[in-house]
Amino acid sequence: MASSQLRAVQTLTRNLRASSRTFTTSARRLEAPTPVTSTSETAAVLETDAKAIGQAPNRAAVWSRSQKPRTTAMTGPRFEQTDFSLQPQPYSAMELVHKVPVTWTHDRIVSCSGGGGASGHPRIFINTDKPEIASCNYCGTPYANEHHRKHLEALPETSYPLK
Repeated sequence: MASSQLRAVQTLTRNLRASSRTFTTSARRLEAPTPVTSTSETAAVLETDAKAIGQAPNRAAVWSRSQKPRTTAMTGPRFEQTDFSLQPQPYSAMELVHKVPVTWTHDRIVSCSGGGGASGHPRIFINTDKPEIASCNYCGTPYANEHHRKHLEALPETSYPLK
């Protein structure tokens, strides 16, 4: 008799589990929504969430116009892991790129191959006619024409060191 009762309980729990299943594409749908009453509270909640999830440990904001903020970038069926402390957060390379000194040239057009070989990138040509620092689209190496050196040194601030 105990085994028939056990089978009945197993059948009931199996049926209960099958009827209560929710098929969703994201784990975010399973989370209970937090009740927020006013728009100021909503803004405060969004602001604290944005502060809690930074772009990178050494970068708070996005560094490209086409880049989505980390809070909205990792959503959807591919990113069911919602615990961002477990997600990889590589350091932003933008700080290192902007520490590279400007390469001064007398040519109007320079080519950059990123060091060449297997560690480089496709060779591109950079126009240095304008009085500004032109950087490589691949590696970020800055170039400037020697003709515009006085103008660039007279600027109050540049994004690259002018050594």
